[in-house]
Amino acid sequence: MTSTGLDAVEARAAAAGGAGKRAYVRRMFSEIAPRYDLLNHVLSLNIDRGWRRTALDELGWRHAPDAVYLDLCAGTLDVGAMLARSEGFRGTVIGADFAEPMLRRGLGKADPARLSAVAGDALALPLADGKVQGAIVAFGVRNLVDLDAGFREVRRVLRPGGRFVILEFSTPPSALVRGAYRMYSHRVLPAIGRLVSGHPTAYQYLPESVDAFPGPEALADRLRRAGFSEVRWRHLTFGVVAVHVGCREPEAGPATMATRPRRP
Repeated sequence: MTSTGLDAVEARAAAAGGAGKRAYVRRMFSEIAPRYDLLNHVLSLNIDRGWRRTALDELGWRHAPDAVYLDLCAGTLDVGAMLARSEGFRGTVIGADFAEPMLRRGLGKADPARLSAVAGDALALPLADGKVQGAIVAFGVRNLVDLDAGFREVRRVLRPGGRFVILEFSTPPSALVRGAYRMYSHRVLPAIGRLVSGHPTAYQYLPESVDAFPGPEALADRLRRAGFSEVRWRHLTFGVVAVHVGCREPEAGPATMATRPRRP
């Protein structure tokens, strides 16, 4: 078997959640970092910028513009930079990713006083409990080796009442749209991705990892099991992507004793 054939087997196993997923994902994103932003915009016909803005609106940062926020699986810091540059934002954004070459590509996209980067695994974030007011992950959550552990880790670093927003590819509910989308994602996208990025399997992994990822309802259930409340989700662009939102429950206030009515 050729090296390309071996790479394809590895990509398929990683997309399905095989034992080598973590190593493959880290290496693959490190290798495609130089062309990652370009390919995101080209392959989505530039619609991805609007998806990110919609997800950031769900974060509710305007209610706490001076707080600390987490851009998880941050890649080249596109989402974090978009938040850091937002009018009225006076807080800070921490971009976390375990592929350092991706983070390095994103440095300089926003004022360093507003956006910083930290190399770290999403399953063991180098952040204190309750450190961030809100967390967002765009097109990265399906790359986690242990999705449930990742959700619990996000909940750990969130302040009580903080929001967690997930922007991720989905399977369109309409059979017509689903058929067209599958043809594009499984045939056109890998060919263009391979040509532009020079990577033999990165854009084969993408559609296969989407196919293996839980549907919106199942993902919402897993957020609830991880301890998130007020979980909701909605499709964007005919169901090509979905936005999920969950909250870490606010801390309960001191219990108040019920007073018995006085007898006449």
